Formats: sequence, structure tokens, C-alpha cells
Amino acid sequence: MVFQAEDRTRTKRHQSEVAIQAALQGKWNDAVQINKKILESFPTDVDAYNRLGKAQTELGKYKDARVSYEKALSIDPLNTIAQKNLARLSTLGKSAPPRAAAQKLSPQMFIEETGKTGITTLTRADMDIAARMTAGDKVELKQKNGSLIVQVGGEPLGEVEPRLAQRLGKLIAGGNEYVAAIQSSDDGGVKVFIRETFQDASQTGKLSFPPTVTESVRPYVKERLVRNDADDDASSQDADDTDDWAPGADDSDDDSEDGRGAFVLGGSKRAPAIDVDDENEE
Repeated sequence: MVFQAEDRTRTKRHQSEVAIQAALQGKWNDAVQINKKILESFPTDVDAYNRLGKAQTELGKYKDARVSYEKALSIDPLNTIAQKNLARLSTLGKSAPPRAAAQKLSPQMFIEETGKTGITTLTRADMDIAARMTAGDKVELKQKNGSLIVQVGGEPLGEVEPRLAQRLGKLIAGGNEYVAAIQSSDDGGVKVFIRETFQDASQTGKLSFPPTVTESVRPYVKERLVRNDADDDASSQDADDTDDWAPGADDSDDDSEDGRGAFVLGGSKRAPAIDVDDENEE
């Protein structure tokens, strides 16, 4: 009996891993079938119901997705993943044609790296489109009339905040390349994770995301000390970047950032605060 239990557990773990990989690769039809197979043997598997709901949502089968998430809640009434996704589905129609499967950014790409990664809260975000997105979904960056548009399948999702957009726009024009993906989407807005993937030789020494001090850092420290920290950070950059990002500098020169902007920066190679619920959905 013990061996049989261990074998069932091993089988379930393997099937779950296969289901997660199918989701990461955007193979949503496969993900539906794999999770249904898991539920045939393990009808109270809340995670399988959540993964099934996610796959059905991606295929535009919103009614089926609601049923899956409701079953997850019937087993675990406090399950936050199911609760959150049911709330998200409430903003969508009962049925809709499947949208193109979103490509997922590799989890390794979300590792924060000083100067090369940043998170920005989009302005003018289209929450109807955002409701169909989940953490990790890859998005496109497109320059238009001085703005940096974030779009999904050609649909504009929102805009990168102006100062960061102007800086990245200049670096892109200079040959730099970037990838971006949804970091989180909720009532607080849509946050997008951006990573520099290639730095042109002409941009050597220029950081895509110079260190800044934000209000979320050391909230218990007096404002005077925070200002001192900001000065210390600025002095650690090369002369070119320091001039660009010093408080009071002319916005036309790569735009200053006083630490109260809409984006925050990657730390020294640690996992970012990606929406854990959405990650578990996979």
C-alpha cells in the first residue's frame, strides 16, 4: 500500500510538471487535456483545477474557466488564485473567441540585474486587455511619436511612463534591444518588467535603469537621509549618467528621476516580486 501511494504521488508530480511546461510553452489545448487527466485520478486537486481554468481562459473558454475556478473554491474556499481569477473573469464576456496564445518570457529572464532591468507602471493602461493577461506574458515595445507603447498582438496595452520612455527610446535608437513581460495586473495598475538583452557598443557605460531611491525604500528613514542616499547613488555613476539623472537636471538630457517616478529598479540578481499567484497558475 505504501508503494502504491508513493507511485501515485510520483505520477501526479510528473503529470503536474508536464502540465506546467505545456502552459509555459503556450500549448493551452495540451494543458487542458493534461489537467483533465490529472483530475480523473485526483478529483480534489485544487492546483489542477486552477491550471485548467488558466488554460481555458487563454483559449477564450471563459464559461468553462469559471466552472473550473468555482470547483477549486468548492474544495478550498480560501484559495486566493481561484478567487482572483474569478474576479478577473467577471470583467470579461461569458464567451469570446480565443485570443492568440501569449508567449511567456522565460522565468530566468525575470532575474533582476542592476542597471539592466526595471519595472514600470503603465500609463493609459487598457484594463480590458489587461484582464486577459497574466504574469509572465510577453509584450512588445514600440516607439511612436516620442512615446514607448506596450502592445499585445498589435493591440496597445498602455505606455511606459514618459521619463523612462524617453531614456529607453534614445538607447533603442542607439542600438540597444529589450524584452518585456507582464509583472502584475490588478486594481493597482499594470506593471511591466523590462530587461536589456543587448547593449550596442555605442551605448557602453550607459545604464538602461540608473539606480534611484524610491519611496518604497527605507520608509522609516527621514527624508533628509533618503536625499543623502540619492546623492550617494548618483555620485557612483559615470559623469554622463550623473548629469542625466541628477535632481533638477534638464528633462531633455535623458530625463532626471527624483526617485518618485513610476518605475523601480532591479536589485543585485535576486528574484523579482512577480505575481506568485499567476506563476502558480501555470
